[in-house]
Amino acid sequence: MNYITVGKENSSSIKLFYKDWGSGQPVLFSHGWPLNADAWEDQMVFLGAHGYRCIAHDRRGHGRSSQPWNGNDMNTYADDLAVLVEALELKNVILVGHSTGGGEIARYIGRHGSKRVVKTVLIGAVTPLMLKTSANPGGLPIDVFDGIRAKVLADRSQFFRDLATPFYGANRKNAKVSQGLRDSFWLQGMQAGFNSVIDCIKAFSETDFTKDLNKLDVPTLVLHGDDDQIVPIGNSAPLTAGIVKGSTLKIYPGAPHGICSTHKEQVNKDLLAFFKS
Repeated sequence: MNYITVGKENSSSIKLFYKDWGSGQPVLFSHGWPLNADAWEDQMVFLGAHGYRCIAHDRRGHGRSSQPWNGNDMNTYADDLAVLVEALELKNVILVGHSTGGGEIARYIGRHGSKRVVKTVLIGAVTPLMLKTSANPGGLPIDVFDGIRAKVLADRSQFFRDLATPFYGANRKNAKVSQGLRDSFWLQGMQAGFNSVIDCIKAFSETDFTKDLNKLDVPTLVLHGDDDQIVPIGNSAPLTAGIVKGSTLKIYPGAPHGICSTHKEQVNKDLLAFFKS
């Protein structure tokens, strides 16, 4: 298993697990909350078979990575990503982020620049800001995120079972979402550290990525389902595309948040076309 060390806490090394499949131009994937690198397997197998080197890490506190008490915030996530990029000596890399991962790669560009990056893809991303504020009136009230925290604290196992349904749009008429996919969501969520899961709620909901998006100076593809029940499209993808100069916005009609699984064939096709463009 592949690990890199990104820091220390209480004299213990903080390590990130990552997958590194295939060869060719590197593509680095960043997953959503509360998932891990396994969420990208449909894309990694497809793109690996088409001549790309596919890399996906488990964010600190998630999956097989260390579960430190501290550092569960966007700045640290982005800095961890920078350590991974440098440790693997990645150049001309394409960054792909889903949900929280979209925020992570935006913050990476904001803090570390794009000298190693040639393209970015934001899928169902939490950018530019999920929380409702005076400057962001279309956002979700803090009560929504306080409610998520309360449910995680009360019974996170049941909460993740319940969350898998709207995540993949299984509560919509004629939806075809397998129990196996929902079970995979639950399993990945339960692999994450309890405190890390709680802290990450603040990170993905309250971080303003506007300045980071303004620094995105490489070709960017923005994908989003217009029936996303987790990151509502109205306050996310169109605003993100409006900030990132020269970006391309593609909306999937009727699609949920978890489009990398439910619409994997279309996502894979769109990613490959964008990478080759």
